Amino acid sequence: MAHTEWKDAPGLPDFSLLKRLARDQLIFLLEQLPGKKDLFIDADLMILFIYFLSEIYIFSLFFCRLCFLIRPRIQTVKWISDLVNADKVAGRFRRYKIIFTPQKFYACETVLEEQGVYGDVTTDEWNFYILPLDDDILSLELPEFFRDNFLEGDQRWVTTAGSALRLLQSVYGSFSKVYGIGRCAKMVYESWRELMEDGEQRTRQPEFAKVFLVDRDVDFVTPLCSQVVYEGLVDDLFRIKCGSVEFGPDVTSSDKSIKVMLNSQDKVFSEIRNEHFSNVFGFLSQKAKNLQTAYDKRRGMDIQQMKAFVADELKGLKQEHRLLSLHIGASESMMKKKTKQDFQELLKTEHSLLEGFEIRECITYIEEHINRQVSMIDSLRLLCLLSITENGLLSKDYRSLKAQYLQSYGIEHLLTFANLRQLGLLEEQQAGETLTVMESKVGKLVNDKTVGKLTDAFSSLAKKSNFRALSKRLALVPKSGEEYDLRVPRDMAYVFSGAYIPLSCKLIEQVLERDGWTGMEEVTRMLNGQEFAVTGGSSSSEARSKTDAQRIVLVMFLGGCTFSEISALRFLGKERGTYYVKQME
Repeated sequence: MAHTEWKDAPGLPDFSLLKRLARDQLIFLLEQLPGKKDLFIDADLMILFIYFLSEIYIFSLFFCRLCFLIRPRIQTVKWISDLVNADKVAGRFRRYKIIFTPQKFYACETVLEEQGVYGDVTTDEWNFYILPLDDDILSLELPEFFRDNFLEGDQRWVTTAGSALRLLQSVYGSFSKVYGIGRCAKMVYESWRELMEDGEQRTRQPEFAKVFLVDRDVDFVTPLCSQVVYEGLVDDLFRIKCGSVEFGPDVTSSDKSIKVMLNSQDKVFSEIRNEHFSNVFGFLSQKAKNLQTAYDKRRGMDIQQMKAFVADELKGLKQEHRLLSLHIGASESMMKKKTKQDFQELLKTEHSLLEGFEIRECITYIEEHINRQVSMIDSLRLLCLLSITENGLLSKDYRSLKAQYLQSYGIEHLLTFANLRQLGLLEEQQAGETLTVMESKVGKLVNDKTVGKLTDAFSSLAKKSNFRALSKRLALVPKSGEEYDLRVPRDMAYVFSGAYIPLSCKLIEQVLERDGWTGMEEVTRMLNGQEFAVTGGSSSSEARSKTDAQRIVLVMFLGGCTFSEISALRFLGKERGTYYVKQME
């Protein structure tokens, strides 16, 4: 199933406008500090720029104007304050400007005041809310969003996400319908509505009409599963940052590393990015043969034909050959690491956990995985997947697995377990938590004393898992025993070898089919509610149900998403004739 554009595909909005807007605003902000200046840029922004913000640069300043482009982090502001104070002690006079991106927070200005430099520094903000990574991928590039919001309870990025939606609506037109699920999604929607009410209202032809907001904690299972689509594996092994990846010498077959942009401009990558890895080598092999055939056309050409070949085709063929070599090298590196027995056993265990089979054998495998110290992260992923699919671990299993993990990887991970527990990713079943839905219904028909007896009677049984109920209700796990042809996938489950359809993507599919949450009350109850479906102000666009705008849906994952989910939504879009523009934190 090589990824190709389908016929009658809707045209996507031109997201390069967002880059131009951000560039123009940054130039304007820099020009407000006239003259030559030293520009220091936060390390997190270095994928876009060429300088680092580091203490080492304090000793190599040339100009009397210093401009800092940073994330709104307290520690970074303290470093800048130390520099300003050091200049005061040394009797140096400089002008200082801090540009916060994507916005500045009161806490940062408070630090400047506490350090006694508030009057020496001017501050501003660069509203670079959205980075277009590809034709259908946008990113807020806020790696701290998940931890801050879901673990620390810090909601400061909610306004940033709401501002990103306002920017999209102001540039690309009004949304006719907004769907969402999750506490953070609801707050982002409300923040966006407030910003729209306060700002100037402009009507224009919408370029996409529907928006779906989904919290990451609505579906923790999907990011815990091993990725097996090509782009997901590249991310797992090499780490994709801001749409680019660095391939090392083992891939480039040289002593140098190479940075490569991974997007639709890479013709080789665009055709294999959504493929299950088992299909990739066959495609690359055929691509190499086709490329060789194109090169062989040179034979027998006269001078005029050769000139035309060199002018029109040779450069493109060389570029394609270079990219093909890199992706073959990356695939070979993946094969060495991902086709080992360990990986196959890992996938088998994950699939068993998703299906709810052989749980005791899965626990034994996890124990072995921990004790052999195969992978610290994979061990944690398996523990969390076991906990979520079983709705918590039995006390004896939790304590045993926790003790073995701490012995293998260090006592410092006590904090890790505390954080995972707070997130609901790794929990111990508590006494009295084993009442099923049926028991609750029975409880309404009897008195409290009888309910207590029923609770005691059922307390020794395994806790009924919401994931199991959700999986059955939404058919997330295909029936075992059925053959699944990964070359011609029949549904989104192909992104996990036919074993599981991502819950987040299934929710999006069902809600858009129903045009709301009607008929999904039981599902939303098991997901702790917070769902909504709101009609926007673009009534004219609703009537044009067959226009391109109505076939383009913006999906905003609050807390990040996986490349498996992106591939699944691309598959769904192709099946339904709809484009899904994915927006991550």
